[in-house]
Amino acid sequence: MTIDWLQLDDHPFPGAWPARWIRAVEGGDVVGFRLRVQCAEPAETVVHVSADERYELWLDGELVGRGPSRGEVGHWSFESYRLRLGTGGHWLAARVWSLGEDAPLAQLSLGDGPTFLLASSGLDLDTGTADWQAAVLPGHGRRSKGAGYGCGARHVSDGRSYPWGWQTAADDLTWRAAPAGNPGRSGRDASRPGDSGPGARDGAARERLLVPARLPAPVQGWASGARVRHVAEHPAGEPTRDRVIDPADHLDAEAGPWQQLLEGTPLVLPPRTTRRVLIDLDQYVCAYPVLDLDAGRDAEVRLHWQESLYESDPQAGKGHRDVVKGKLFGRPGLEEDGIGDLFIAGGGPEQHSTLWWQSGRYVEVLVTTAAEPLTITGLRFQETHYPYEDRLRFTASDPRLAQVGALAFRTLQACSHETTMDCPYYEQLQYTGDTRLQCLIAYATTGDDALARQALRAFAGSQQDDGLVLSRTPSRQSSPIPPFTLWWVAMVHDFALWRGDLGFVAELMPGVRAALDAHRRTVDDRGVFHALHGWNFTDWVPGWEAGCPPGIVQDGEVHADWPGPGHGVSAVLHLQLALVARQASDLETWTGGSGAGYAQLADRLLDAADGAFYDVDRGLYADDLEHTAFSEHAQSLALLAGAKYGETAVRTMLREPLARTTVYFDHYLFEALQRIGRTDVLLDRLGLWYGLLDRGLRTVIEHPEPTRSDCHAWGAHPLYHYAATLLGVRPTAPGMTTVRVTPQLGGLEWAQASVPTPYGPLEVRAVAGGPTEVTGPPEITVVS
Repeated sequence: MTIDWLQLDDHPFPGAWPARWIRAVEGGDVVGFRLRVQCAEPAETVVHVSADERYELWLDGELVGRGPSRGEVGHWSFESYRLRLGTGGHWLAARVWSLGEDAPLAQLSLGDGPTFLLASSGLDLDTGTADWQAAVLPGHGRRSKGAGYGCGARHVSDGRSYPWGWQTAADDLTWRAAPAGNPGRSGRDASRPGDSGPGARDGAARERLLVPARLPAPVQGWASGARVRHVAEHPAGEPTRDRVIDPADHLDAEAGPWQQLLEGTPLVLPPRTTRRVLIDLDQYVCAYPVLDLDAGRDAEVRLHWQESLYESDPQAGKGHRDVVKGKLFGRPGLEEDGIGDLFIAGGGPEQHSTLWWQSGRYVEVLVTTAAEPLTITGLRFQETHYPYEDRLRFTASDPRLAQVGALAFRTLQACSHETTMDCPYYEQLQYTGDTRLQCLIAYATTGDDALARQALRAFAGSQQDDGLVLSRTPSRQSSPIPPFTLWWVAMVHDFALWRGDLGFVAELMPGVRAALDAHRRTVDDRGVFHALHGWNFTDWVPGWEAGCPPGIVQDGEVHADWPGPGHGVSAVLHLQLALVARQASDLETWTGGSGAGYAQLADRLLDAADGAFYDVDRGLYADDLEHTAFSEHAQSLALLAGAKYGETAVRTMLREPLARTTVYFDHYLFEALQRIGRTDVLLDRLGLWYGLLDRGLRTVIEHPEPTRSDCHAWGAHPLYHYAATLLGVRPTAPGMTTVRVTPQLGGLEWAQASVPTPYGPLEVRAVAGGPTEVTGPPEITVVS
């Protein structure tokens, strides 16, 4: 038996599917479906699979794949697999679950319980016609989401009632024929965003419209390098959240056997025993925990996850991430123990895991045995993430840059799955502002654009009647961030330059025009842009209310997830619109239209910016009309947008203390520094990233300490600047057919990299004071 994961370009069934959605007779969170398949001779078939909300597909007890990839109900994904079956009988099975409001925020559903769909070619396997059986699977429960509010309920796996072996008929469940519902139906392809929009979204509320998942199979490998840092007794039934890691409690004699367990040697725990074990994975990991148990009925094994341990002083934050002594597993003041799952032994050989992966660096194992000894035969962590491969291979005379590069690339991986994600620990949501930077990083380091195409389609499909795209999608809760609509337009511009495929870009252009029109409507007679209502988030700057720049006034109270609508005039938002209007003009020109209208809008906005915001005495652009606040954000965007005094403002900014950009918006600062040849300042500002190395971080934080998230996608952008700024590799024509290479080493003695392009690698080596060596594909014209 062999299995291939397939990536389809087109629908196998353009209209109605030959298969129907099926469900169990009885309701439940988790349902099993299975079909007995007889093969008189070796056979091959392609199966197309989907579910609401999620599925695991199994063949003869072997996991085939998971899905469907997250999306909107109107753009509901299906995966395709090629199965090769030997002569004889086989079991095809699926575990399907639906958690409703307890599902991750990014997990959408039609809301009618676990449903399953499979259509095949070559064999009679279609749901609704083949003899699929269904049964509710006991042994599944839910635990609190904890601080990871966007990631969904955690899992209880109860081996006492779980029907082990159900995938191959070795169980005592009562299986019944699965009732068939509506046929599957293919939707308008999400690769044609011009065909989607509010109307498609409204219609989709009544039916899942199926589109092929175009992503490659995720990475599935075992995490290595885990270390046992602490083993202690713990009072049964007591919480661990307020008990520090105390070396005096450490059971040194037991640390060795626990370490050996991680390396594959079984561990036996006596009856009536409780152990608290702290495992350091020594890397930031997104993984399905896999726990193998034998005997020990009623024993409980709890696995909780943290990005870092916390100092016991509430004001002290997390401290050095490598340090565990005297720290808490979770921030001070928690009302419940941390994020994680519970596994209960049923008394026999069992393999427990979770429905969804967990993330972090530290794992707390709390084992409580009952009347029998428990054997833990294995504890492993199966990593999962999008299969990005670092092909940039950047090196330089300062070795710290490579170290930051490794940290940044791990951040990119941890925040890349079926969608891009802002962070894997708290939200797991695809935000436009974050995603733009993730895509740029991926173009410059991997050459892979499948996840970028997914994001561009998803945001195009989310566009509302007012022209704004959702700031995050898919998501069951909206969080309107109008500036992120403009960053989506910038994403389209980035894709055109770095990847090409102007046919795809042309299909996105109706959405680009609607987005610009939404903003053009609030430009007044003076040419001043008035912010759209919503959360006008720009950057997590201390003193800026909810991350909104000066000039923006909040109309309502700040909610738990996003502030109330705001209004006002901000130079930062005004100049952002001018920048993106210029990019929209480029897009129109590249796709065969006229960019004159958007170029005129950009010019009008820049003329107004000089009159309304430029402070002649200070040589800076003010953030507000009253000239009471000044930021690096406004100066950077003024230069990037082409404002008359933009270069003067950025050079002046370097001599004056202004409101500083933080981790996210440092990208735009770095872009401005590239324009004026001050990459020495860029290297100096990388001090924040060097500090992460010094404090034991394995990924990039959300914002300067004290930070919420230890792994936040937008902080990986220095990798992009290694290629595009330090080595100066910048496409100037769509698809990188023309590339300008102008290294700015900023004090480095040398730097080199292999920059991916659509035609193959572009090899660049730059030496201070010497010639730059560039070799690349013949399809690319290199200019300097």
